[in-house]
Amino acid sequence: MTATDPALTALAQGWCALSLLHGRIEAHIERVLQAGHDLSVREYSLLDVLSRQHDGDGGHLQMKQVADAVVLSQSATTRLVTRLEDRGLLTRYLCPTDRRGIYTDVTEAGLTLLEEARPTNEAALREALDDAARNPELAPLVKAVETLGVPA
Repeated sequence: MTATDPALTALAQGWCALSLLHGRIEAHIERVLQAGHDLSVREYSLLDVLSRQHDGDGGHLQMKQVADAVVLSQSATTRLVTRLEDRGLLTRYLCPTDRRGIYTDVTEAGLTLLEEARPTNEAALREALDDAARNPELAPLVKAVETLGVPA
């Protein structure tokens, strides 16, 4: 393959379109969540992931699992958890069976904020996807996202 290989160019263009779609969606949701709920996209995602924990086997996530779920490094996730803990939206506690493990739970205030922000997030996502669907380069990606139907 050469640098001007059509397959390489198409692959690069596809990647750029996907990156553009992601960036536009995230920026729109960020603006709306910040304005309406004083939450960033990452903060919302963290609250959402942690709110899905349960007391059954494997129900609580370790920090590495949380970091993977919100697509951040462990250190960035720890800083994010600390910020939300300082706001009273999260609490940390030692794992009852492994004193080395630290778990994080969403507080009642965090759950309330998440439930208030969820419709805002969903509406902003819908708006961003509808806007992107009007762009011929992004429309096929929007259709793919809409037809996935796979829970994150």
